[in-house]
Parts: sequence; C-alpha cells; structure tokens
Amino acid sequence: MPRNAGNIVLLALGLGGLGAGLGLAAAGRPEAAAWAWTAGTVPVLVALLAEILCGLLRGEIGLDIVAALSMTAALAFGETLAAAVVALMYSGGTFLEAFAEGRARREMRALLARVPRTATRHRNGGLDEVPLETILPGDLLLIRQGEVAPVDGTLASDRALLDLSALTGEPLPVRLDRGQEVMSGSTNAGDAFDLRAGRRAADSTYAGIVRLVEAAQRSKAPMSRLADRWSLLFLAATVTLAAAAWALTGDPIRAVAVLVVATPCPLILAVPVALVAGLSRAARFGVLIKGARPLEAMAGVRTMILDKTGTLTDGRPRIVRIEPAGDLTDTGLLALAASLEQASRHPMAQAIVAEARARGLALAVPEAVVEEPGEGLAGRVGGRGVVVGGTGYVAAAIGAPMPDGRAGGDGSAVVAVAVDGRPAGRLVMADQLRRGTPELLAGFRRLGVACILLATGDRREVAEAVTAGLDIDAIRAGLTPAHKVDLVRARLGDGPVMMVGDGVNDAPALAAADVGVAMGARGAAASAEAADVVLLVDRLDRLLAGIEIARRARRIALESVVAGIGLSVAGMVAAAFGHLTPVEGALLQEAIDIAVILNALRALRIAPQSGTAPAEAESPAGTAAATAAGGAEPTAGR
Repeated sequence: MPRNAGNIVLLALGLGGLGAGLGLAAAGRPEAAAWAWTAGTVPVLVALLAEILCGLLRGEIGLDIVAALSMTAALAFGETLAAAVVALMYSGGTFLEAFAEGRARREMRALLARVPRTATRHRNGGLDEVPLETILPGDLLLIRQGEVAPVDGTLASDRALLDLSALTGEPLPVRLDRGQEVMSGSTNAGDAFDLRAGRRAADSTYAGIVRLVEAAQRSKAPMSRLADRWSLLFLAATVTLAAAAWALTGDPIRAVAVLVVATPCPLILAVPVALVAGLSRAARFGVLIKGARPLEAMAGVRTMILDKTGTLTDGRPRIVRIEPAGDLTDTGLLALAASLEQASRHPMAQAIVAEARARGLALAVPEAVVEEPGEGLAGRVGGRGVVVGGTGYVAAAIGAPMPDGRAGGDGSAVVAVAVDGRPAGRLVMADQLRRGTPELLAGFRRLGVACILLATGDRREVAEAVTAGLDIDAIRAGLTPAHKVDLVRARLGDGPVMMVGDGVNDAPALAAADVGVAMGARGAAASAEAADVVLLVDRLDRLLAGIEIARRARRIALESVVAGIGLSVAGMVAAAFGHLTPVEGALLQEAIDIAVILNALRALRIAPQSGTAPAEAESPAGTAAATAAGGAEPTAGR
C-alpha cells in the first residue's frame, strides 16, 4: 500500500475508534467503548512498531518510541481511552508529515522521458523507425529539426546546427562540419542531418548523465528530521521519570500518565504543520519545495553553487550593441537586418526580429530571399539588397572584406550586415547577467550563505567576463557533469550545500547537493526531476524569498517545539506526583497540541522581505549561434 494511502487509513482508524468509543461510552456501554478504543489503537501501534523496527535496523532512534511506549502501557493497564487519544495524535502527525513530503513532490520522470526511445535509420534506400537498442556503431541515422541525437556519432552531412546547452551549458547553438563529433542529448537546432552512429545508446553521453544522476541520488546522505534531533534526550528523560514514578509509588498508572503526557506531539505535530505551512507559503512565491526535509536544509544553507547559463544569466542571447557603418543609424541597421531575418527560422534571426519588434520598429516584407542554413541569408528589403549572417558568409556574398566578426573572449557573437554590396555594420549579441544580480548575491549573503561559487561548462574567459565585479568566491569553468558532482561533494563538509542549475548537465549535481534548485520555468525538465526545489517562475530572486521562508518556518517550528516540550515536561512532573490521570494527561496533551499547532500556523503568514520585486523584463526569445564546444569553429553570429 502506498505510504500516503496507509497514513490516511491509520488516521481514519484512529479517528473512527476514538469517535465510536466516545459514542458507546455516552450510551452507557463502557466495555464496548473500551474495545472500540483498543480497535482504533492497535493498527496504529502495529504500524508504529514496524516503523520503529525498520528505523532500528538502519541505526535510527526517534521519538516514535515514546508514542509506542505510551500506547502500549495504556493498553496494558486498561487506559484504553488514553491509548486512543495518543493513537489519534500520532496518526494525525504522521499524516501531516507525509502530506508535507507528498504535496510538493511531482511525479517528474522527465530525464528518462527525454531519452529517445526510437531512431530513424537509413536502410536499403529508405527510412525505418527502429528501437534505440537495435542501433549499432556504423548505422546511418536521420536527425530531424528539433530532435535529440540518440547516440554519440559523427556528422555525415555537410553541416549541422546543434543546441548543446542542455549538455555543456553553452548558450549559443554550435555549427558542426562533416566528420565532427556529435554528442547524444544535443538538439538539432537547424535543418535535418545524417548522423553516423559511433556507439550504442547505452554507452553514449546522455545515457552516462542519466546513470550519473541515479548514482548521485543513491549516494546522497538523507537529511535528518528536526524532531529526531531531540529524540534521545527526550526519550531518556521520559523513561527515567516514568520508571521513577512507578518505582517510588508502586503505582503503574502514574508511569502510564507520564508516558501519555510525554507523547511528543509538539514535535510530531508542530514541526510538520509549520513546515507544511512554509511549503505552502513558498509556493505562493513561485518556489516549489519538494518536502519538509529540503525545506529544513534550505534554512541552513552555507554554500551556494550557481550554474551560469540560464541561471545567473538569461540563457537567451540578445543584442547588446549595434555598430552601424556608413550613413545608417542604429535603428536603420536593425530594421533592415530584422526585416530580412523574418524569412529565417534560425535562433539568431528570431532574436534579432524580437529585438526590433520590442523597439517598435516597422519591418518590411523581404523579397527574393536565399538562405544558406547555418551561414546567413540574402534578399531584398524595400528595394535594397541586404545580406545578414556570419562575417565570412557576408564577405563572400559582397566580394569585399568585413570587419573581424569572430566571437569575442567574453562569449559574444557577431552578426555582420551588408547593404547594397557594401559593409553596413554589425550586431553584437551576448548572454547577459540577469538584472539585479549584484543585489541578489548580496541578499544571499545576508541570509547566511558564506560561500558562493560559480560552476559552468562554459570557457573560463567567458565566465570571468560575465561575472566580473560580482561577489563570487571562486569560478570553476569547463566542468563536465561529473566534475560538478565532485565540486558539490567537496563542499558538503562545510554545512548544507545548495546547487542551482537549469540544464541536463546540472542534474547530477542537483541530485548530489543537500538542496538542488532547478530553474523550472525554462530549464531542462531533467534538472527539475533531480532537484529538491523548483523555481516555477524564471526569476532567481524568488530563491531569496524561498530561503527566507524556510528559515522563518523552521524558527517557528523550533519555537513551537520549545514551548510545547516545556509544557509537556511540566505535565509529566505533575503526572509523576499523581496530579494527572492518564486520560487527564491525554487531554492536557491535546490542549498543548492545539496551542503549538496554532503557533505553527503562523508560518502561513510569513511575508519575506526578499524576492518580491517586479518580474524581470523578458529578453528576446530564442538563442543565437556562436563558438562550439569541443573544438567546433565559431559561427560568427550564424
């Protein structure tokens, strides 16, 4: 039976047994009432004992033992009503805790779902759709536009345009030429091409990342519950006081009363209520936290590791500079280039058109357009001949040299423009930092983050240029997914580690961190599956609100625990001296529960001071071409 369903059944049995017993007692049938209370208690007790046994086998000792002792003692000495009250309190607490875990945990299986199940293979002059496991090295595959390369191999067509951002973090599509390596998991951002398989699917890059995620999740140390950290001390004090009351007075009922009052419901109930309230409040700010345990860890984060592309930056290159030549103005150059680019599906073209429209420019309908995929296009706009694309392509089209248009060391890409056979200027594009990034990092520092690291698969010179002047302790560039996992594990000894990323290449590190945070709005679904926290809006500043809510919810939980346990200890002492019967002790504990639950519900009203600024202005949609990873040549804007 699924855990949540089992908790619901136990809660229903506990509530039903208590209610039926009270009804029978009111009807003057005390013996039947006692059987009803026992019937409602025994299933909860059996389930609790099984859970305690499993915990002991794992070397874990929790406060559940006190609840089991109180129910067992109450049943043994005929205090069935007290046992039923404790059973209801315990089953209610476990239900709330399971609810805290389950309400935010989505059944995301996106990483495995993204792995292609079939491929299109050339055979006997035709095309066959074949299962992935049947592909052998040497097979010739067709990769259509938008499809994911299913295996590692080499390019068998003249050229291809690939989006490697999910694998390497490189935000700009890469142009490959015949014979160059194609990594599985890369997406075809251009026209269809042929791929010569070099490995079986199980041995390819993407399958390796899947295995790395699974290994990181298996090896991840479980986070202990806040309640369990109090368990040994409270358990020892409870057993000692109960045994002393029985030994000194010879009255076992006093020991039962002590155990009933000691049932740690301020911990069993207050902690999950406060944390569930924190989860709910965080979700209001677009921060989906997958359970109470990651929320607890989030409250104590000491090290934050940030991915670059799509996390610290927009992940969508946009025009950062327009360099007109001759008599053209910035606006005139952009209008001509964007008018022609309307005829292209290239990501760079889409970004240029989006920028022009954002500026309110009127775009003409292009005519006589001829495009060379991945290079550029030429045509006529308003009677003028226009050529847009990489520097080499434009220079060859007009038969004249163009200014150097290779991507700069800062990761920028250049689109060259010629009008009427003469150089007309350049559009410089780059993936920029998100707005307010310096203030964002300062906010993390205020919330107790001692160390902030940048981890990226991009080149070091690009990472350094993008983050110049930011409050970052260190930059780790050129990292593979395995290297990112190693970086996370190296920091685990310094306190809770939070990893923030958005790509498939970040998924293993997200799984390995104490708290993995995925940019769920535009990030890869694989990272959202591996993460403990998903940002539902494309705003990193919402993470500030999430951390602040986690810290305050945990503080409210601690306040409830301290107050509740203090009152429980006072009640235990009174019970030991004979001033409370088991039933009175159970009722007192119920009153304490109500008080601490009401206090815990204050977490629903947490108003974070961070992460509430207006949403960032969206940058133009689409991505642009630039330099290739792994030795591919720069595309110079195309």
